[in-house]
Amino acid sequence: MIQIYDSLTRTKRPFVPLHEGEVSIYVCGVTPYAEAHVGHARPAVVWDVIKRHFMRRGYIVRHVQNFTDIDDKIVNQSQSEKVQASQLAAKYMEQYNQLMQQLHVLPPDFAPRVTENIAEIITFIQGLIDRQKAYVVGHDVYFSVNTDENYGQLSGRRIEELYQGVRVEVHEGKHDPADFALWKSAPRDEPGWESPWGYGRPGWHIECSTMASRYLGRQFDLHGGGMDLIFPHHENERAQSQGLYDCEPAQFWVHNGLITQNAVKMSKSLGNGLSLQEIIHNVDPLVLRTYLLSVHYRTPLDFSLQGLEEWGRGLQRIWRLWEEAKDAPAPSEWIDAPWAKRLRTFESNFLSFLDDDFNTARAFAEIFDMVHNAYQGIEQNHRAYALGWARHNLVQANMILDFLPALATDHQGVNDLATRLMAIREQARKNRDYVQADQIRNLLIKAGYYIEDTPTGPRIIFAAENGQTR
Repeated sequence: MIQIYDSLTRTKRPFVPLHEGEVSIYVCGVTPYAEAHVGHARPAVVWDVIKRHFMRRGYIVRHVQNFTDIDDKIVNQSQSEKVQASQLAAKYMEQYNQLMQQLHVLPPDFAPRVTENIAEIITFIQGLIDRQKAYVVGHDVYFSVNTDENYGQLSGRRIEELYQGVRVEVHEGKHDPADFALWKSAPRDEPGWESPWGYGRPGWHIECSTMASRYLGRQFDLHGGGMDLIFPHHENERAQSQGLYDCEPAQFWVHNGLITQNAVKMSKSLGNGLSLQEIIHNVDPLVLRTYLLSVHYRTPLDFSLQGLEEWGRGLQRIWRLWEEAKDAPAPSEWIDAPWAKRLRTFESNFLSFLDDDFNTARAFAEIFDMVHNAYQGIEQNHRAYALGWARHNLVQANMILDFLPALATDHQGVNDLATRLMAIREQARKNRDYVQADQIRNLLIKAGYYIEDTPTGPRIIFAAENGQTR
């Protein structure tokens, strides 16, 4: 059984899905007002592995990751660059998606944008007002923190401590300094929308509460993001969702550790973010991807180019074995030796480490040990046996971690079975049978294909051998 650490209860506990055989995930995405940096890559890669592991364990996964494509930072930057806010956001969203593709991150099932959910956000806010959880001040709307007896549980701080060191929006009409904005008035020359309270745009936190409930329902399995989002963003999300629906929105709150540089958080606002595009231009994306997985996801990663280079040298050892093993046939003999037993038990050990709160550091350690065992077999003149098991083990691990170079196989043609399955999936989607559609999609992914749903219909964008998604 998969065990997951929950930031709310501060315990690691067994995962039992809300709906048998299905996993629903909401992850807070980026605010696209500037070039992506390495800090943005870590949560994307971490959740890619979590998603793949659930799929490997047989779950149907529904994954939502949003874009905050309108907020004050975007407006301010667009004014500085003298472009429309929508153009600025579109530019950096496209860049982000391209970089994620280079890092072999599977796209989410839904990537909603704030600007596409304004009507739903207004409805959500009105619901909080109707329930006396929020109030109107002029053309602004605020959430009343004192109406939530659970406020502060996620961050583990009392209300009077919550805003120490955190910027508080000052407004003379606020009932309490801790109350936060749901709707903010805006000048007519800035992007905004008409609402019952006047022209303006949503506050930051209400966006995710609205999109999570719209795409996954009032309750879902996992809510993710960086540890820097625990307060105020996720604390406020939780308050809003409980305020409207009277239930805990997520079964598990899952937070990845931050990327630091010289022990200082990497962020755009601090100006110390290393350009993701520049690093990928100079380093194999698979080296960067796996470096981000080299420590447990909840552990901070102090990023350095030296550390990245050292990790790359270690990865080369795995790649050298793969070059020898990628065409090896399955073993046809039985060898009773400690190294051979380790090769046979690798897969179960590897999966057990990922079952234990997605411990990629232990999983990679198991891969390196397996490589050592394979070379032991080769040195003892059991080359065929060692390479056969090495191929099997690397393929199985790669389905989740995706660390092997692409095979030089021609995949121009999509086979007839995949084409028929695509047609069946499309019909299921038209019939609103999303369970069957997701089952077929996951089956195709496991077979080595990835499906992209486009405005003109679905298409297979990558095909790879033995579970590699490219």
